Amino acid sequence: MPLSGVPRSPHEPIGQLYGDHHRWLVNWLRGRLGCSHQAADLAQDTFIRLLLAERTQPQVAELKEPRHFLVTIAKRVMIDSFRRKALEQAYLQALAEQPQACAISPEERLLIIETLQHLDAMLDGLGQKAKRAFLLSQLQGMPYKNIAEQLQVSVSSVTKYIAKATEHCLIFSLEL
Repeated sequence: MPLSGVPRSPHEPIGQLYGDHHRWLVNWLRGRLGCSHQAADLAQDTFIRLLLAERTQPQVAELKEPRHFLVTIAKRVMIDSFRRKALEQAYLQALAEQPQACAISPEERLLIIETLQHLDAMLDGLGQKAKRAFLLSQLQGMPYKNIAEQLQVSVSSVTKYIAKATEHCLIFSLEL
């Protein structure tokens, strides 16, 4: 317990890390992104990710190289941000190519984008073929035999890909 007699917050190590390195991290991100606003947003997202991770696996208090650790987390946050933006752009492009009769409301568009981002996060970490097989099966209802032909693999491999992807999605859902 600190000298004041007040128990320490479980978030105190993150608060200390934030105070010591936030400005440095924003500057580091600004150098890579060229935008101070985006750098500030991603720095905040980095510390939020640390707070969330610290709930299940405390490790910040024991860091020997905090800046290296922050850069690793910030790079992951940056990649996730780029992936979300690319996914949103692809969706908006596909939407723009649709005839006006298929136009949807802004609310529906937001729900679809959020669903696509959630699906992308859920499938993150799967191999390309497993991800593709799962999407062909689930979104297009394609039979395993046709998926095997398209991916140039055996039906047995497609079965394994689908099983792996399904397990991956279930684990992702349970962790939420």
